[in-house]
Amino acid sequence: MPLNIYTHPDYAFQKDLILNLVQQFHNEGEMLVKGSRNIIKTNFLGDEKVNLKYFKRPNAMNSVVYSLLRPSKARRSFEYAQYLLQHEILTPFPIAYVEERTATGLKESFYICRHIDYDFTFRELIHDPMFENRKEILEQFTEFTFKMHESRVNFLDHSPGNTLIVNKGNAKYDFYLIDLNRMKFEDMGIEARMDNFKKLWPSRTMVKIIAEKYAELSGQSADKLYGILLGKTLQFKRKITKKKYLKRKLKGKKK
Repeated sequence: MPLNIYTHPDYAFQKDLILNLVQQFHNEGEMLVKGSRNIIKTNFLGDEKVNLKYFKRPNAMNSVVYSLLRPSKARRSFEYAQYLLQHEILTPFPIAYVEERTATGLKESFYICRHIDYDFTFRELIHDPMFENRKEILEQFTEFTFKMHESRVNFLDHSPGNTLIVNKGNAKYDFYLIDLNRMKFEDMGIEARMDNFKKLWPSRTMVKIIAEKYAELSGQSADKLYGILLGKTLQFKRKITKKKYLKRKLKGKKK
């Protein structure tokens, strides 16, 4: 298959090795995530452990869209990672992206980045109210998100599984964004900033901690931020719960 590869300058000398990993993707590597729309595997680029994310072939219409109107998901992941790192927002280091293109448009594509050995994700903080240093982690995560907003990053998939958290010891934590292909780069008002937290599914206690820390960083009223964030969170939870209920109901009718 005709493949086009674009590498970070630091990895240009490993272009052939990267292409080989992509060509052997379905036969080699360790499965990390097997989703309906993409697959992530780990493998080794020389001595370095890397992640390869495979974006499945888009339908005919999207294939043309990705060729003429929008960058592919792999390219966006690569370029967005570069933007984040330029603004000192952590994400696994972008190595390369690879695209298969034909006369009819984009076919398959891959994003390759360094592997991160992380300790947990934001999801654990939701499910375990007694998680060690939970308040400190939430406050530091809020600082991380505030820095992201100040850098004009609106991460549309700011959800529980998309932040990898590394315990650095002494109650200090690093946060790495993953699944990067859906972002907007824009100035964000306080409503939009609070809206960006809603997909994290925070409890009322978590909302309070986030609102108080964000208020401290932004100079806004903590009560005001708490009200906005709680409202957006509850509205989002109701929407998802209703959608799941209707889906179950529809499924029941088909039986």
